[in-house]
Amino acid sequence: MSQEVYRIEGVIRGITDGNCILAYNHYSSQLYAKDTAKVDKTGRIIFSKNEKLDTGIYEILLPNRNKTISLIISDAQQFSFSTDTSDIIEKMKIMNSHENKLFYDFQKFMKVNQEKYKEAKLSKNQNIILDERKVFYEKFINKNKGYYVTKLLKTAADTDISNAPKLPNGSIDSTKLFEYYKAHYWDNFDFSDTRLAKTPFLHQKLERYIKNLTIQREDSIIKSANQLINKAQKGYQKDFVSYIISYITNQYEIPKIMGTEGVFVHMVENYYLTEIITLNDTSTLKALKEKISILKPLLLNREIPNIGVQNIRGSFSYIYELNGDFNVIFFYSPSCGHCKEAAPKLKSFYDKYRNYGVQVMPISIEGSEEDWKKFISDNKWQNLANGYGLTVSRKVDYRKDYDAISTPTIYIVDKNHKIIARRIGVEDLEPFYNLHSKDNPLISK
Repeated sequence: MSQEVYRIEGVIRGITDGNCILAYNHYSSQLYAKDTAKVDKTGRIIFSKNEKLDTGIYEILLPNRNKTISLIISDAQQFSFSTDTSDIIEKMKIMNSHENKLFYDFQKFMKVNQEKYKEAKLSKNQNIILDERKVFYEKFINKNKGYYVTKLLKTAADTDISNAPKLPNGSIDSTKLFEYYKAHYWDNFDFSDTRLAKTPFLHQKLERYIKNLTIQREDSIIKSANQLINKAQKGYQKDFVSYIISYITNQYEIPKIMGTEGVFVHMVENYYLTEIITLNDTSTLKALKEKISILKPLLLNREIPNIGVQNIRGSFSYIYELNGDFNVIFFYSPSCGHCKEAAPKLKSFYDKYRNYGVQVMPISIEGSEEDWKKFISDNKWQNLANGYGLTVSRKVDYRKDYDAISTPTIYIVDKNHKIIARRIGVEDLEPFYNLHSKDNPLISK
């Protein structure tokens, strides 16, 4: 034992065979294995090595992987515990680790309090139980100042809104309450404390802050991102800053909500190209530069780049000749299976709304001229503004100039040729048209 720096010994009643894994969180909720211990027939396990564990929250994954045992690792790295799989928290006993004893004392109270809360039938009783929880929490935090576990509990706690502004009559203003909650959301996260790296709290709070507390609109997301990154930079921990930047950038590289691609462009331009976040791989940086050069001219409210393409009459048609209030540009390939499925749906949409400001310009970007003409004939597209990929105005790389990395790729532009939607499915055309027309009196007429 004199050679061991960490030694965690446990007895877990309810298991008698298999391997347990000691794992740690690293920013996110994903676990990384650190050590393995075989369970003997009495449920005894020992994790030990001649090295120090980084401070953080660790989990012991039981052999069936259905349950875990949480442990706080800080200064004391030689301790033991015993518990039972029937109720890990209630049956937990800790020896030689005051941090973990505090941790489980806290959990035991909260578990009982939560059960009482669920059993309470009258709202008045529930409020009494909530008050008991608040009093216990405040006493626990004040009594155990300076312990790592106390910092973890404060970090994990929800935002205190007791000081949120109220209306003159004393009632709650929901808008002001939300603004206060969001403004104070990060108050208890210490961006200067590297010990929080091996916890899931940064990822959990970041995900909620960006996805739930921020309106999913480009300007709102960018504002939240800039404010948070500025707050993190004041902690002088590059790893925290890098993780936040990487998370937000990755979320909006291929966004789930249309119109938020500009967040990705903003993040790359302001944090990668300025070297606030450093990439050792020059090829990745080059790829990012290329991607934003493609995306930037194609963001919402930008005028779509104009081109002249061969039409069915043998002359040329231009995107800017479209003058409807709702113009669909459909980049496709005659040999593409998805395009073949989408073609009749596109025609059906056009036939239904052609008299209400809708125009459609399908542009074939691959295949021969014969394939193009056959596709038009097969799908009865003769009354659409069909275009073939041969261009007159300039040489076009559809992948780079229109982000058409796959087919079909759809853009919707207004009568001023400003992009109002991009990369949506053909099945989304009618719902989007109906939503858009409510705000557009010309189309509504």
